[in-house]
Amino acid sequence: MGARRLGCFEHQGKKGGQAIGPNPTDRGKNGTKHHLITDANGIPMAVLVGPANQHDSVPFEKLIDAVPGLRHGRGRPRRRFRKLHADKAYDFRRCRMACRVRGMLSRIARRGVETAEKLGKHRWVVERTFAWFKHFRRLTVRYERRADIHLAFLKVAASLICFSALGW
Repeated sequence: MGARRLGCFEHQGKKGGQAIGPNPTDRGKNGTKHHLITDANGIPMAVLVGPANQHDSVPFEKLIDAVPGLRHGRGRPRRRFRKLHADKAYDFRRCRMACRVRGMLSRIARRGVETAEKLGKHRWVVERTFAWFKHFRRLTVRYERRADIHLAFLKVAASLICFSALGW
């Protein structure tokens, strides 16, 4: 009988995890991208996590479908919002068709035609919400390997932002 050393045959797990891809703007380091839909005041309505090398327009339909029902006064809750503002990254036929199929008016900036100044009055709301998410230190650097845990932290942060918007 010999002594058994702990960790002798154990190896470190594979680095990375789910929803991770090489970031094209950061020397190919692995990273994730947060996708977000807000209302006109910057309150997050839906959040998703994806790999950094995935184009913004790929999870577009999934993000729109993640928006919960909206209630404005009496009657049945409306399932979708009426108008969607998006930047030039979503200027594809499939994104416009996704809005049309869901009965929404799409206001997507066109590549090569419209300047960023015209969309800036709507875009800064989303950028401010991303800045609110950066106040949660756990989200600035992704420490979790599992994408569902990181998404859970992202949703907790979104709920705290909504809670603080109520003024409590």
